[in-house]
Amino acid sequence: MSSDATRRIGIVGLGTMGGAVARNLVERGWTVVGCDVDPRRIEEARKNGVEVVESAAAVAQAVDRVLTSLPSPAAFHDVVRAIAESGAPKGRIVAEMSTLALEDKLSGAETLKSAGHVLLDCPLSGTGAQAQNRDLVVYASGDPAAIEAIAPIFVDCAREFHNVGAFGNGTRMKFVANLLVAIHNVASAEAMVLGMKAGLDPHQMVKLISAGAGNSRIFELRAPLMADRAYEPATMSIGLWQKDLTVIDEFARSLGCPTPLFSATEAIYRAAVSMGQTSQDTASVCTVLEEMAGLKRD
Repeated sequence: MSSDATRRIGIVGLGTMGGAVARNLVERGWTVVGCDVDPRRIEEARKNGVEVVESAAAVAQAVDRVLTSLPSPAAFHDVVRAIAESGAPKGRIVAEMSTLALEDKLSGAETLKSAGHVLLDCPLSGTGAQAQNRDLVVYASGDPAAIEAIAPIFVDCAREFHNVGAFGNGTRMKFVANLLVAIHNVASAEAMVLGMKAGLDPHQMVKLISAGAGNSRIFELRAPLMADRAYEPATMSIGLWQKDLTVIDEFARSLGCPTPLFSATEAIYRAAVSMGQTSQDTASVCTVLEEMAGLKRD
């Protein structure tokens, strides 16, 4: 590849995560060719220096490495088919960054393989806010040579990049990480509500808990939102998070692995949905526990 070609990357899906990755790569000197179905995301990407094209097929025709950040299995399969049928030269490397069922990613890998391309399983650990600051961890899995080829891209948009081995291990690692995220988020809300019900200042709690043994990365990210009751715009919405919870639950059940703490959190997230908080940040589970505790904040 020419030096120009080595600094070109495609991104399909320019939403919260994909859009942040695109902006960071442009800032690091990459030429980013991208597409999205949402006109608002397209306009935002253009302002951030992304070369916007009309489709996933056009992205694959323009670059030899493509990142995908997609909201659902249906969107993923549509994009995979579009790339497979795009007529792009064989050998395209596609790194899927979303949290999807392993079966979906395995199916996508076969579809791309039949067209002469390679799919990597590369989920990201981190929120949309972390993505903005390049504070992501990449769990890359699949063909070693393809991972080596894609690594420089992730190095410029993430805090850490790890090759976790065979295809699918990235998704397995992400499931484990997100299980802990789910638990820590509800645990943070539980602690905040207990303290507020006891008369403690929520902002002081954020400061002191963050400095002590009870701290977690999720507490640092979510407790300030709980203290401020600042749940929109969401860096990870309750509605989108429900997809991840379902996938993790199904994965654990398929292994016959008990997840009692994770299962307990699911009821809290479902309650948030029933309270009309689908578009709010996952930190808004705090309001569910406030309601249960009879806590009224001024």
